[in-house]
Amino acid sequence: MPRTALILGSNGRFGRHMATALSRHGWTLRRFDRAMDTLPKAARGADLIVNGWNMPYAQWAEEIPRQTRQIIDAATATGAAVLIPGNIYVYGEDLPETLTPDTPHQSTHHLGKIRRKMEQAYRDAGVKTIILRAGDYLDTEASGNWFDLIIAAKIAKGKFSYPGPLDRTHVWAYLPDVAEAGAQIAERLDSLPVFSDILFDGFTLTGAEMAEAITRATGQPVSPKQMSWLPFYIAQPFWKEAKHLREMRYLWNRAHRLDGTALARAAPGFTPTPLDDALRQATKPLLQ
Repeated sequence: MPRTALILGSNGRFGRHMATALSRHGWTLRRFDRAMDTLPKAARGADLIVNGWNMPYAQWAEEIPRQTRQIIDAATATGAAVLIPGNIYVYGEDLPETLTPDTPHQSTHHLGKIRRKMEQAYRDAGVKTIILRAGDYLDTEASGNWFDLIIAAKIAKGKFSYPGPLDRTHVWAYLPDVAEAGAQIAERLDSLPVFSDILFDGFTLTGAEMAEAITRATGQPVSPKQMSWLPFYIAQPFWKEAKHLREMRYLWNRAHRLDGTALARAAPGFTPTPLDDALRQATKPLLQ
């Protein structure tokens, strides 16, 4: 009998791709409609709640604790597991170069503390939870992320604007791959521990390597240049997001990578998309 997944934020980046992957694996999907549904009712009979809800950084402090309580209550009442897209904000500014599930969560900045509290709430609740932790996303459409909004926005003109030094490694995750890994992990719900912190290693590239890969994958030569952060400082008084984007600047300055050992155990059949193919899809909307 097919299992049922409730998708929160099915039109967003993570939710959209998870819906596609779970459907491909035979799951029955239930897409949450904010205008019509209530979470307790929508979660009835669901085996898995996919938390694809997303909101601007400026709303995190208010919205994430509220949504976390709602999802935990729904999962507790129904016995459903919860799958959450995790990030690396929780490690803080002194993060080591290689991140593992055992790396301490020591963030002291605003966004990192919110995410730490959110994850701890799931641990404390005893709800079966999967954190699928990844770096910055590469999407198949322009969805307002760092890659399509800033870095590769002008590659059609040969321009590549990078937020940090071009020689520092940064972690990227191709969203269809993240979702496929998530769907394969969800197939093993019954054998998973109560709380799973699974790192999606994805692609680890310097800015220069990313520019070279885009040129190779698309045939469009790009000239990499380090981005100026001055507009973010100027915009801060009237654009709330600017403060939080600046807060996360360290992730472009500090080299880092994710250890995918736990992912290999949790989804042994997962095969990642080759880098050039992923970049070809991620840049297609930007070259049209």
